[in-house]
Amino acid sequence: MAINRTLFLSGALCAVLAMTSAASAESLLDAMSAAYSNNPSLNAARAGVRATDERVPQALAGYRPSISAFIQGTAQWTDGSREPTLKLAKPNPTDTNAYQFSYGLQIVQPVYTGGRVANGVKAAEAAVRAAREMLRNTEQVTLQNAVTVYMDVIEAQQILSLRQSNVEFLREQVRAARDRFQVGEGTRTDVSQAEAALAAATSAVSVSQANLLSASASFLEVIGHKPTALREPGTVRALLPKSVDTAVSVSVKEHPAILSSINNIDVAAANVAIAEGALLPTFNITASVEKSYDDLSGSGASFDRSESLSGSIMGKLTIPIYQGGSEYSSVREAKETLGQARIQADAVRDQVNTALVSAWGVLESSSAQIGAARAQVDASQLALEGVIEEQKVGQRTTLDVLNSQSDLIAAKIQLVSAQRNSVVASYAVLSAMGRLDHDRLGLKVAAYKPEQHYTQVRDKWFGLRTPDGR
Repeated sequence: MAINRTLFLSGALCAVLAMTSAASAESLLDAMSAAYSNNPSLNAARAGVRATDERVPQALAGYRPSISAFIQGTAQWTDGSREPTLKLAKPNPTDTNAYQFSYGLQIVQPVYTGGRVANGVKAAEAAVRAAREMLRNTEQVTLQNAVTVYMDVIEAQQILSLRQSNVEFLREQVRAARDRFQVGEGTRTDVSQAEAALAAATSAVSVSQANLLSASASFLEVIGHKPTALREPGTVRALLPKSVDTAVSVSVKEHPAILSSINNIDVAAANVAIAEGALLPTFNITASVEKSYDDLSGSGASFDRSESLSGSIMGKLTIPIYQGGSEYSSVREAKETLGQARIQADAVRDQVNTALVSAWGVLESSSAQIGAARAQVDASQLALEGVIEEQKVGQRTTLDVLNSQSDLIAAKIQLVSAQRNSVVASYAVLSAMGRLDHDRLGLKVAAYKPEQHYTQVRDKWFGLRTPDGR
């Protein structure tokens, strides 16, 4: 009765420990959430978008007046004596001292700049849109990397476990071969074959351990912490279309790299207009006010001191005629850059399409490989059990057992790799479609919204501190 109670308590404890381990295990979505919040490359890309936001207020500054204050002063002294003397008995009436001092304020208001300011704002806003799309692309790459390193760790752990179990099996085979040899039922060859297989399996364990360490290091780099208890996830086929053609049509409309390249075309087009604006007239209004003091005194009887307040307003129209030809070259350069941006947009579309079709092919093939690998594992397991039984009655040799065990381990490793590839490929397809984001995946994270920073800085006229207080 006591034994039964002990077994019951032991089983209950194991169940509790299993439930606790399952509850504390890190899921793939947990790892992706950590990468979304902590990945340094992603955070650097966000900082880059915030820096790009500042181009808009810089461009808008072209509409605003520039105000400057000035202070200036001069002093003049004239010696009317023509003959050198050590000292003068009386002042020379031709000696004069003059002091002038003034200060004021000047305001310059651009009225027309040949369209350069307006097109500069367009270019800056298009650059912000392009940067936001590239940030979305970086988010997708980060999340895809998180899936890859997560599955790499799981694959490495499972392969290491298989290799270790293989070592235990081969150790038993070595022991059995030695026992049979001692009683005259086996040969030295059987023992040597078993020992050689054990040595190879032990070496494979070392390689698997190194692979696990490497995968764990990559996990730490992408996710931000070391892997602990990981749960094997499923695919995201529910979020994928039924055909690759549908996936391609979605990617053309939604993939952030494609949308960013389109916005870069807008930037280049605006830069062409900016360059052409150098050939157009400009008109500015300048207003100033000045307070001046003049002190002109002679060493004789004359003495004069005055002060005045003056102001002016001036309109200036500048018409460029010829400036050495650099402005024409700038226009041609901008047009070539525009053509380059259009070609790059086509290249990005092709790259995205290639990545999508490739990921779709891997997904389809890995699904077929999983079914074949499972059948191979089942068949190899039955074959091994049969060979072991036949060996016991002398119909099979030790080498036959070793070969069957090797086939079984290879089949299991192939199954593990196929399962890993299926999960990674499903997320790769979603990424190539432009839909691998925190919202669709349901990640429990504080979503980063780049438009908030843009709104905070767009219309700022002054201030050195960033919106977060730096």
